[in-house]
Amino acid sequence: MKPTMPARVANLSRRLQILFAVSSGVLLLGLWHAPERAWLALLLGSFALVGFGLSGIFFVALQYATGAKWSIPLRRVGEALSRVLPFGGAGILVVLVLHPSLYPWYGHALESSEGWIGFKQTWLSYPLFLGRAVVFLAVWLLFSWRIRRNSERQDQEGGMARTRKNTRLSVAFMVVFGVTFWLATTDWIMSLEPNWGSTIFGIYQFSGMFVSGLALVSLLTLGLRATSPLRQGVRDAQLLDLGRMIVAFATFWAYIWFSQFMLIWYANLSEETPYMALRTNAAWGGLFVANLLLNWAIPFLLLLPRANKMNPRTLATAAVIVLVGRWVDLDLMVVPPFSPARSWPTLWDFAVLATVASGLLLVSLRSFFAQEPLPVGDPYLLGTLEEHV
Repeated sequence: MKPTMPARVANLSRRLQILFAVSSGVLLLGLWHAPERAWLALLLGSFALVGFGLSGIFFVALQYATGAKWSIPLRRVGEALSRVLPFGGAGILVVLVLHPSLYPWYGHALESSEGWIGFKQTWLSYPLFLGRAVVFLAVWLLFSWRIRRNSERQDQEGGMARTRKNTRLSVAFMVVFGVTFWLATTDWIMSLEPNWGSTIFGIYQFSGMFVSGLALVSLLTLGLRATSPLRQGVRDAQLLDLGRMIVAFATFWAYIWFSQFMLIWYANLSEETPYMALRTNAAWGGLFVANLLLNWAIPFLLLLPRANKMNPRTLATAAVIVLVGRWVDLDLMVVPPFSPARSWPTLWDFAVLATVASGLLLVSLRSFFAQEPLPVGDPYLLGTLEEHV
C-alpha cells in the first residue's frame, strides 16, 4: 500500500515550493543582471544535481551488482534520489546551449591557441561537445528508468525474475557509467581550464559524487524513517552500514585528493601547477584547507566510533558536513579561474544553492511517497527484516 504524505511532510513540501519559486526567480534575474557569475553558478548547481541523481541510482545498482541484502529497505530512497537526474541534466543543457561562451575555448581559433592542437582541438569542437552531453545524459536516464521500472514492477509480480534483470542491468550500468562520467566531468568541469589536465580527475569526481550521495541517502533515510512506514524496515544496522560507507568513501576521496595534489606539485609541470597555485593563494587558500576538513577529517572523526554511526543526530551532522564539503569542492573546481582574487559567494551562488536544495527535496519526497516505501516484492526483503530486528 502506497503511503500518504504525512501532514508534516506536506507542510514542508509547500515551504519548499515557495523557496524554489523565489530562489529560481532570483537566479533568472542574475542571468540577466550578472550573467557571467550567474551562469557559472547555474553550471555548478546543475552539475551537483546531476551528481546527486547519479549517486542515487549508482547506490541502487551497486547493491544489485554485489548481491547486498542489508540495503534492500533503503532501495526506495536511492530510487527517489535518482529522480532529480533529469532536472540536473536539463540545467547542464541550458548552460551548454544558451551560454557556451562560459568555456574559454568556445569560438576561438583552436589551431592558433596555445597547446590546443591535434586531438584536443577536435575533442573541444562545439558540435561534438554538445552531442556528447546529450548522449551521456540519455544513457544515464535510460539505465535509471529501466532499473527503477523493474524494481517497481517487482512489487506486483514478486519472484526473482526482476532481481536477475536488474542485476544484469546494474553491472552494465556501472561499466558504462565509469566511462561516461569520466568523460562528462572532463568536458563540463575540466575544460573550464582547457590548458590544465589531470589523469585522475574522473576518479576524483566520482569519489566526491558518491560520498555526497551517501550523505544524502543517510539524511533522507533518517527523515523518512521518522515520518513514514520506512521505520518498519530501517534499523540501527542499516545506519551503521551507511556510516561505514561514508567513512570509507570519504577516506577514498581524501586519498585521491592527496594523489592529485601531491603528484602535480611533485612533477612541477608548467601546464599543471598553476591550477593548484591559484587555489592555494591568499584568496582561496582558506577554502582549500576547509575542503579537506569538511570532506574527510571532520566526518571521519565524527563517525569513527561505532556508536556514532548508529546515532541519528551524529550521522545527520556528519552527512550535512559532507554535503557542505561537496559544495565547497565544486566551488573550488569551477569559480577560481573566473574570480581569482575573490572567494566570497555572491547572491547568485546562494540562489542556486537554495534552488538545488529545495528542488532536490521536493522531487525526492514526492517520488518516495508515490510508491511503496519498501520493495515488498523482493523475495529477500523478509529475511533482511528478520535478520536486522
